[in-house]
Amino acid sequence: MSATLDSMVDRIDISGLRAVTIVGALPHEREIPQPLQIDLSLDVDLRDAGRTDELGDTVHYGLVADRVIAAVEESKDILLERLVARIADEVLSFDRVDAVDVELTKLRPPIAVDATSTSVRIRRTRADADLPAHTVNTAYVALGSNLGDRESYLRLGVHGLGHVTAMSSVYETDPVGGPDDQGHYLNMVVEVETSLDPFALLRRCQRIEGEAMRQRLVHWGPRTLDLDIVSFDGVSLTSDELTIPHPRFAERRFVLQPLADIAPDLCPTGWDERLEAGGIRSLGPLDHDVA
Repeated sequence: MSATLDSMVDRIDISGLRAVTIVGALPHEREIPQPLQIDLSLDVDLRDAGRTDELGDTVHYGLVADRVIAAVEESKDILLERLVARIADEVLSFDRVDAVDVELTKLRPPIAVDATSTSVRIRRTRADADLPAHTVNTAYVALGSNLGDRESYLRLGVHGLGHVTAMSSVYETDPVGGPDDQGHYLNMVVEVETSLDPFALLRRCQRIEGEAMRQRLVHWGPRTLDLDIVSFDGVSLTSDELTIPHPRFAERRFVLQPLADIAPDLCPTGWDERLEAGGIRSLGPLDHDVA
């Protein structure tokens, strides 16, 4: 199935799906199942998946194929045009698919002349299918490191979070709480656009910490990388696993100072005068490209 490349859209292609079903207007076509081939080209933003290596950041093409085949085999449509539209709707029901090209081919068309196949090709978008736009949430995540190559660990965190749309400066701060012999922290806050829910984003943060070989041996002890969800699209929730907004962010200058760089409206009124200003200094931006 051909696709234009000049638009430079990310795509997932699924080619050569085969199914047998009843389709056609002639009497014998309503009695004998016809062999069909389905070729799909899905417009999907693959930037997050390219960074995170997580299935949740892309479209599971195996599930797409299963659902398309099921829809075709259950169909009793008369026209290929109706069936191909049904296939497009099925594919567009996957949240990350922006648009889809579908080619539906009848492999042995029952016509009087010699023809290998007949086919119908359409392109449909989410707007065509009357589907809502993708759900995109804005979250703010605080990052901190005071072990090893601190800047490299911050870069690892930024890279792993996915679609980072804004980054604060990096601040070097005195440790707060925990053992007395800790080294200084590097802290920053980033803005992330994500289709994940808060708990899925928490699991991503924990995975990234694991990649940084984070060890939780001492409460508030030194760590290679710490990621905390500060805010998530105005959501308020309290659970054993996660509390949003972060329960202590309003008392921590090492969070509020970088947060004020990119989202000052989220900082409590008067925080700068209320919290002690010592023990923190700006090191400027992290050497990392924002997506």
